Amino acid sequence: MKVPFVDLKAQYNALKPEIDQAIQSVIDETAFISGKFAAAFEKAYAEEYGVDHCISVANGTDAIYLTLRALEIGPGDEVITVANSWISTSETITQAGSKVVFVDIEPQYYTIDATKIEEKITSQTKAIIPVHLYGQPAEIDTIQNICQKHGLYLIEDCAQAHFAEYNRQKVGTFGIAGTFSFYPGKNLGAYGDAGAIITNNDELAKKVRMFANHGALQKHHHELEGINSRMDGIQAAILSAKLPHIHEWNKRRFENATFYSEALAGIEGISVPIVRQNSDHIFHLYVIRSNRRDELQAYLKEKDIATGIHYPCALPLLPAYSYLNYTGDDFPVASKFQEQILSLPMFPELTPEQIEYICGNIKSFTKRI
Repeated sequence: MKVPFVDLKAQYNALKPEIDQAIQSVIDETAFISGKFAAAFEKAYAEEYGVDHCISVANGTDAIYLTLRALEIGPGDEVITVANSWISTSETITQAGSKVVFVDIEPQYYTIDATKIEEKITSQTKAIIPVHLYGQPAEIDTIQNICQKHGLYLIEDCAQAHFAEYNRQKVGTFGIAGTFSFYPGKNLGAYGDAGAIITNNDELAKKVRMFANHGALQKHHHELEGINSRMDGIQAAILSAKLPHIHEWNKRRFENATFYSEALAGIEGISVPIVRQNSDHIFHLYVIRSNRRDELQAYLKEKDIATGIHYPCALPLLPAYSYLNYTGDDFPVASKFQEQILSLPMFPELTPEQIEYICGNIKSFTKRI
């Protein structure tokens, strides 16, 4: 049996009439950049999230960068974020001219360790960017309290956590802004790059929209220098067609994760993910740990089971951040887990038979030695 890591074709086949019509509508209208389709998606996403503003942008990386720029966070400032994430979270801080400050992860949930944040705060700190990694909400109420205590902006990186909840409140609504990626493999994915920012702050929404459109709200009226970061019409139309299905897809992901965890429970040498109390984990990724990760991954590949590693190197230990002179001892949990984490196939259309096949092969591997 061959099991892909993500099966994007299955989702397309299920929604083919809706998606084909969405694409054709954009072609018929020749509304290829921003325009009515982007506006329609922004309205629908904001309503579904229960926020005042959704600003569509070109990708999830720009969503973070534009938020930092609009908040006037730049040279001389520091921004705190987590040691295990995709580099977009940290590189945008540097691109804005600020210094990135890393915090280690929690050993149970893999998100930023809230107990270690305050020791990293200085007089130059302006914001904290927690990442709701793998679809698991960070300990966001504690982080929110820290931000309020120290007068810091809270920017939530929700790239992997569309509609995940903490204490029945959607992630992305705890801070001044939530940023999203709609990369094709995400729970809500476009057919190319796309992203968005949500906020209830009118002034921030206005500034972000300006920065994303060359510093102008009206063509040729440039109030400042911005960048070109606009969602194209085809991606917006596709996302609008997919949006009504996101909650059902998230539900299926959780069911698949439950099936995985039950099947893998008690297997020596395998650690399954734990869901934080009072949280709705939407399982963008299902990540296990094994001290023999590389051997296990190779074995599963032999069985036609695709896997991934998210992420093979903790951010502060990447060559890109060698100038900060960190060692693994500075981030012991992230440093240890980068050698152990393995992402198993996860998508809504994953079948019980496929999960049984995957888990059966993991069991077979653990019995080999």
